[in-house]
Amino acid sequence: MRGKHECGADAAAYVLGALEPAEVEAFRKHLVGCAVCRDEVSAFQEVADLLPLTAPPQQVPPGLKDRVMADVGADARAQSGQRRPRRARPQWVPSWVTIQSPAFAAAAVVAVLVIALGAIVITNNSSSTRVYNASVTWQGSASIRVTNGRGELVVTRMPAPPMTKVYEVWLQRGNGRPEATATLFSPTASGSGSVDVPGNLHGVSRVMVTPEPAGGSPAPTHAPVLVARLS
Repeated sequence: MRGKHECGADAAAYVLGALEPAEVEAFRKHLVGCAVCRDEVSAFQEVADLLPLTAPPQQVPPGLKDRVMADVGADARAQSGQRRPRRARPQWVPSWVTIQSPAFAAAAVVAVLVIALGAIVITNNSSSTRVYNASVTWQGSASIRVTNGRGELVVTRMPAPPMTKVYEVWLQRGNGRPEATATLFSPTASGSGSVDVPGNLHGVSRVMVTPEPAGGSPAPTHAPVLVARLS
């Protein structure tokens, strides 16, 4: 951990998961009593959530996964004492990412690749993630991340639901009636949050969110504040 004069300097590395386990634990204890670092973490987290949405969907270049995994394996061998060929540090790693060891460098490379590729990220030979930007009624953003038919809703700067209300997630197939899900949520104080979208999304044309009475509703009682078109 750094001195008080550098308070907040570890926030970006913490959000990217680039701290050692002992440093993570120490930083979390530090966050309890440090408003500066809490604000820095909140700000960096909003940026990290938005970065994957800044690029349109692109096909992953052939061989990219193999090259990334080769770098990760080489870093692991280097840490275990095995020799590895010297490689120049990538010049496109963001300047605000503090790299403190080869393992952190590999993590940062993977993170930047995810940001650069945007909508599609290959995780193995048979799965991919596609990100769908949603239309929202507030001054923020939202997206649905779908992996093998399973979805996750991510929101930023989303206002709290009206008093006594909660946000409810709905699925629409074709032009049919919206189907209620078991997902009810409220965003954090900063307006961020992520929740699973239950069920298989194959055949779902839209994912919607409406404010509903506490406990949810069997049918929407309010116009959607979020609509993500999947097809």
